[in-house]
Amino acid sequence: MWEHFAHAADIGIRGRGATRDQAFAEAGRALTAVVTEVDRVAPRLAVPIRCDAPDDELLLVAWLNALVYEMATRRMLFGRFDVRIADHTLAATAWGEPVDVARHQPAVEPKGATMTALRVAREPDETWLAQTVLDV
Repeated sequence: MWEHFAHAADIGIRGRGATRDQAFAEAGRALTAVVTEVDRVAPRLAVPIRCDAPDDELLLVAWLNALVYEMATRRMLFGRFDVRIADHTLAATAWGEPVDVARHQPAVEPKGATMTALRVAREPDETWLAQTVLDV
């Protein structure tokens, strides 16, 4: 499950999952949902992404910024993610397709993940939360 939350001129995103990996994958979907409807993105091409950071919060920022970079340089959108985190190294595959303006109707271009409202934690119900604010 993913969701957005209000934050001044930018937009907050949250990913939730049974595992930290799933929460990060859902945060990726929330990032895409800032741009377009996630269900409009076909998983045609696989792009490997790898990043690391000293802690979970900075790893979330690195992950989302890697996605923003791949979206911008490849002119692609991603709608499906397989994320594997070991220690503080993330190895993922993002599936997506080139942007089709007519079909995807992109709303904004995200600039990057920020440190605002940054949180990665196991919740009392044992699910994982991964959230931050995107600069758009």
